[in-house]
Amino acid sequence: MGKTDFLGRGKQFVIGMVHCLALPGTPGFCGEMERVIEQAVNDAITLEKAGMDAIIVENMGDNPFAVELDTAQSCALAVVSAHVAQNVKIPIGIDAAMNDYKTAFSIAKAIGGAFVRIPVFVDTVEFFGGIITPVAREALIYRKNLQAEEVKILADIQVKHTHMLLPHVTIEDSAKAAEACGADAIIVTGTHIGVETPMEIIQRARKVTKLPLIVGSGVTTGNIREQLAVADGAIVGSSLKEGGVIENPVSLELARDLIKTLRG
Repeated sequence: MGKTDFLGRGKQFVIGMVHCLALPGTPGFCGEMERVIEQAVNDAITLEKAGMDAIIVENMGDNPFAVELDTAQSCALAVVSAHVAQNVKIPIGIDAAMNDYKTAFSIAKAIGGAFVRIPVFVDTVEFFGGIITPVAREALIYRKNLQAEEVKILADIQVKHTHMLLPHVTIEDSAKAAEACGADAIIVTGTHIGVETPMEIIQRARKVTKLPLIVGSGVTTGNIREQLAVADGAIVGSSLKEGGVIENPVSLELARDLIKTLRG
């Protein structure tokens, strides 16, 4: 079975998030890489036990994000991802937030990862750190130069935590552009982490793209069946955390309940 065979139309796949605690070089770093590695590995194992089809390792604790990671963050994320890869058998993706496709592709290539998530692929957006411009062309060239064409691109459109600089660009425009520019799958989200993705957005994107469509925020046991009746997959993170706290470990019970709700 190929690493990304789960990634297809109508497959109802679920990708679990491994939210890394703050990495070295960021304000929240606890000073102990061992703790960061341990929680990430344990979360990955929990998600695999729960029945997730794949996982994404993300430097979620590094708020406030810059567009690109610095050297300390990139090295630390690579180390964490390598430890995760040694402990699970399901496919692994990398999200170097906010939009560092170079770090994401480099780590994925080094650890045998299956895909990367690129939050700002074809849109021009504003966030608290400034303006982010699209990277579709540069990302495809970089992937080619790494000889990493096997690493798929999961591209967000009009991603959460940002505002479009050109508000007249519709979700349909962004979806079509992402497909035309080489994305392997498209992600739609709500406005912020944990905020439900509106069904209208999912339906509108579904009508204009043939690519796998993924719901990327606010997926819970209460809405996963409805949303994956239209979309092909979901990325789930915050709703699976113990006590609902983003920094806490993943709850095996919550993760299993989600999969059971979807698949019976």
